[in-house]
Amino acid sequence: MRRDLCYITLMSKVNLKQFSFDEFDALVRELDWPKYRAQQIRDWIYQKRVSRFEEMTNLSNSDRELLETRAVLSAPELVQRQRSADGTQKFLFRLSDGQEIESVLIPDDDRNTLCISTQAGCTLDCTFCLTGTMGLLRNLKAHEIVDQVLWMQNHMEPDQHLTNIVLMGMGEPLANYREVTEALGRLLHPKMVGLGPRRITLSTSGLVPQIKKLGESGLNVNLAVSLNATTNAVRDRVMPAINKQYPLESLLQACRDYPLPPRRRIFFEYVLLKGINDTEADARRLLRLLKGIPCKLNLIPFNDYPGAPFGRPDDETVLRFQKILIEGRLPAFIRKSRGRDILAACGQLRTEAAANPTGLSIPMFS
Repeated sequence: MRRDLCYITLMSKVNLKQFSFDEFDALVRELDWPKYRAQQIRDWIYQKRVSRFEEMTNLSNSDRELLETRAVLSAPELVQRQRSADGTQKFLFRLSDGQEIESVLIPDDDRNTLCISTQAGCTLDCTFCLTGTMGLLRNLKAHEIVDQVLWMQNHMEPDQHLTNIVLMGMGEPLANYREVTEALGRLLHPKMVGLGPRRITLSTSGLVPQIKKLGESGLNVNLAVSLNATTNAVRDRVMPAINKQYPLESLLQACRDYPLPPRRRIFFEYVLLKGINDTEADARRLLRLLKGIPCKLNLIPFNDYPGAPFGRPDDETVLRFQKILIEGRLPAFIRKSRGRDILAACGQLRTEAAANPTGLSIPMFS
């Protein structure tokens, strides 16, 4: 991602948060600054999370003045903050071009999990997901993905801290592969955000080539796969775009081939839709499909929303489905839906922006 850095000396300001790790080193060389200054600036941005160059007190006044006239530090604009009865909070952010995204903070005892977005809207058309009705507005840049984490770290209560990050917000992360993996690199790098790979989970609807690339990347974050059906006929109905391109057979083979670190498992997500994929026969097929894959299964009773085309199964059906899986020695957990009253639960994120208002042709996968 190396770029010509001489533009730092020109009149137009550049956003330092766009810079990769190595580009900070190139920047200080371009400005003829000492090499160590690159890490000083990285620390101020990613560890101390400052918003103004004047706060970078271990830089000289002249260096800060140069940055002030030639660069900026972006931050998402908070438009709305909603709090659920269960303590979950949903944040609507406006980006520099006016596009809007949502992030969700989920407190749970000693854990604080932040669900972040990777696209404005979504490239897919999963029929149970409200985000999909937006269409794809655009992919987020790496710094816009990371900025959701930095903003939240800056605005949490003094006695709280983020423990987990999940890429399960708006968008299909692997459809924005380049920017998402760059963002993951910054989140994981010990001299940037510095999170551990076990604390980050990437959720995908099943883009097989990108799953393979992620496995070869060495990032070692947790992988969650949105399955939601036990036959291609049903998956074609609930996840048409992705399943027609990568049906169950190819998706599950990619999961079998995925190089897991020791004692790690793939997480499968299964949204239970009333009368569609919640039968005892589905549960038994699920056992056969996942046999031999080191995995855990999260069962998610459908989170309803106005105008939803599906219903939520009753508790008895959900418990019977789980019982069959557990008796078949498949670890299956019923995920407690958080933030349903503010449309912050799985599949409920959506901004009011019109789908693709620019009329641009946006590729489905990148």
